[in-house]
Amino acid sequence: MRNQFDLLVFDWDGTLFDSVGWIVDCLQRAAHGCGLPIPSDQAAKSVIGLGLMEAMEALFPEYPSEMARRLAEGYRRHYGDRIISADGLFAGVLDMLTELRGRGYRLAVATGKTRAGLNHALAATGTELFFHSTRCADETVSKPNPEMLFQLMSEAGIARERTLMVGDSLHDLRMAHNAGVAAVGVGCGANDLFELAEFDPLACIERTTDLLEILS
Repeated sequence: MRNQFDLLVFDWDGTLFDSVGWIVDCLQRAAHGCGLPIPSDQAAKSVIGLGLMEAMEALFPEYPSEMARRLAEGYRRHYGDRIISADGLFAGVLDMLTELRGRGYRLAVATGKTRAGLNHALAATGTELFFHSTRCADETVSKPNPEMLFQLMSEAGIARERTLMVGDSLHDLRMAHNAGVAAVGVGCGANDLFELAEFDPLACIERTTDLLEILS
């Protein structure tokens, strides 16, 4: 895949940052706080990557939107208990981002996080200067709608055939498919490699840092 792409778009949670276990716990605690059935680990993982309201509505479709708002508020409280730092990045991610920038790639983030949440995460991990642009679920349309990718490609002035999406969830790969963009699935987050292979990505890799090898 050497010289095949110019723009690399990364998901954040479960792709660059090791947070899937914490997100699952926060979703389950939010449900408990609202007196709702606690979702299984697998059910909670299945909504990671969606915008927060979309995730709550997907987990509890039988409840009115007011309950989704209560769940989202509870989730935010619990998630805020974690101290975010560079230690939460997957091993080797900082070196990978440094090398990719050095190779001339433009780097971007497309995430289900809120703008405030992503800005905090970028600043706390010291990664904000690596990315040319970012998009969050509360400022556009949630995955798997392709709008995030369309906006990032437009901002960078890079065509879809020169863009690669890198993500750990089915929502990431569905978004890439809907945008007509190539994708690489990583097995360190919400979905395993077998599940990710369903969308026929260019590659499925165990760790995001393995991307360096397949782009060589």
